[in-house]
Amino acid sequence: MKTYFKRKGGVILKLVIGMTGATGAIFGIRLLEYLKAAEIETHLVVSPWANVTIAHETDYTLKDVEKLAAYTYSHKDQAAAISSGSFETDGMIIAPCSMKSLASIRTGMADNLLTRAADVMLKERKKLVLLTRETPLNQVHLENMLTLTKMGSVILPPMPAFYNKPAGLDEMIDHIVFRTIDQFGIRLPEAKRWNGIEKEKGGN
Repeated sequence: MKTYFKRKGGVILKLVIGMTGATGAIFGIRLLEYLKAAEIETHLVVSPWANVTIAHETDYTLKDVEKLAAYTYSHKDQAAAISSGSFETDGMIIAPCSMKSLASIRTGMADNLLTRAADVMLKERKKLVLLTRETPLNQVHLENMLTLTKMGSVILPPMPAFYNKPAGLDEMIDHIVFRTIDQFGIRLPEAKRWNGIEKEKGGN
């Protein structure tokens, strides 16, 4: 697949991608794979616990994941380009987003590069999409999500859909990834979309 997505003026889209230690590392990995195939410039930050989760849940190594991104940064590097509002980007996706990172972003702690980059998105009024992973949710989780929604973030829990009749886990993961990418106006041809229920001939 070769699909090019550009802003006005012909500039290729740039997205910051964060991966935290919540379960669901495959969402961030698959996201990076599709964005790379579409030749969208990605800037990746992986938390230490995300590295652990990647190794535990997938067959990928951290190096494998980093190769999918155009640029990578240490979570400790607060002087990185993406820590500044002057860095030109079209938004950020955190996939998956742990409740700890969610809380840190909500309170503006900016205690590492991942949460600092998210803080930049909020102050610059750029799109921040959070694939929050936890169940069940307690009051603190819900309040954090509500507050961040009011700040302009998009809370996008990776909930499976069944109307597209997924053949397996891969298709369920891809559906979430496509919905996430949709948030930035990126329409990939592989995405299965709802077109309504066809009524039987002769039905009401």
